[in-house]
Amino acid sequence: MTAIEPRPPLPPFTLEAAIKKVRMAEDAWNSKEPVRVSLAYTPDTRWRNRNEFFVGRNQVVEFLERKWAKEHDYRLIKEIWAFGENRIAVRFAYEWHDIAGHWHRSYGNENWQFDAHGLMAVRHASINDLEIGEADRLFRWPSGRRPDDHPSLSDLGL
Repeated sequence: MTAIEPRPPLPPFTLEAAIKKVRMAEDAWNSKEPVRVSLAYTPDTRWRNRNEFFVGRNQVVEFLERKWAKEHDYRLIKEIWAFGENRIAVRFAYEWHDIAGHWHRSYGNENWQFDAHGLMAVRHASINDLEIGEADRLFRWPSGRRPDDHPSLSDLGL
């Protein structure tokens, strides 16, 4: 058996640690690298994403590969909503376009539960999609990590 590599910050979370954990998740997802993202989750992680349910890192990777094959020019912002000892609730929005060039902004909430090693064991995501015009886009940074000076969801009024 291989040792589990801790993913700080570890529970129990302080507000500062929870905010850092949220930004780390945002950064990983904005990389659009499914394997990199999956390493933040327990090997047997349990997910509900919209109407899909799956277990384990392999299914996370498969899901993310499908997601980013469909959602082009993906840009995500996450923001902490609440936290507890080993749980964090976030709200998020991301923008993307489909193969036909139609832009969307997807809004949602996630509930996360972590193990003692700081790996996410449970993720529940509820998401709604809104078609937007290209001129209505708000997330225009280059692909990858959101710049530190880019407005947050609250700053943008989202």
